[in-house]
Amino acid sequence: MIIDCHAHLWDGRFEANKQEIVTACRRYPIERVCVSGLGSYEPDSDEIERLNRETARFMAEEPDLIRGFCTLNPRLGDALAQLRAGVEDRGMIGVKLWVATLCDDPLVFPLVEQCIRYDIPILLHAWYKSIGQLPYETKAQNVANLAARYPEARLIMAHLGGNCQHELKVIAPYQNVSSDLSGSLFRSGDIDCAIRWLGCERVLFGSDMPGASFLISYGQVEDAALSEADKARIYRDNARRIIRGV
Repeated sequence: MIIDCHAHLWDGRFEANKQEIVTACRRYPIERVCVSGLGSYEPDSDEIERLNRETARFMAEEPDLIRGFCTLNPRLGDALAQLRAGVEDRGMIGVKLWVATLCDDPLVFPLVEQCIRYDIPILLHAWYKSIGQLPYETKAQNVANLAARYPEARLIMAHLGGNCQHELKVIAPYQNVSSDLSGSLFRSGDIDCAIRWLGCERVLFGSDMPGASFLISYGQVEDAALSEADKARIYRDNARRIIRGV
């Protein structure tokens, strides 16, 4: 069975996204899915509340299947309050940061410190682009900076950084950083590259559903030259270690 650590509910498409995720879980060997809400690049407080409320509703509708990550915008003055509500009131087990600010911006530090106190991981969107980089789109060096400042934080760099050949070597020295393979596998050697730089214990399975197909990530793992034990680590064991309560 598989733990998918990276899926989303998109603003305005909540019900359709829920149906897609649940359908995939019935069709494929998915045990659990970690879901966070996404919408605009710089969401205001009302949007953040809506995204987290809908994620919590999905958790309540599918309690055996869905775990929630609390979406935050560190630029908002109520970000800490939103984090407390997500974890303490709604039972969320992680935080999702997207592109409102770079992950090593000082605005993020109070949130990281609270996540350390809660003992929950932070899923960081990270994507290296040769063109079209968003102004506050995190790259591996930003993740490395944050990891060095907070070695006790559990950080998950999403998407293999968008370019595993370029980005994974940057985070390799930081044992508190793992990476998920969601939404970024385009070459047959990407998983081999991830294991070479991070080791099998620091690679997590993710699909980026519903924006990406579960089968892309699943097929790449199945096609890689991995032992059954290493597949089990990527599919579920690493997630159970890094994401408490999954």
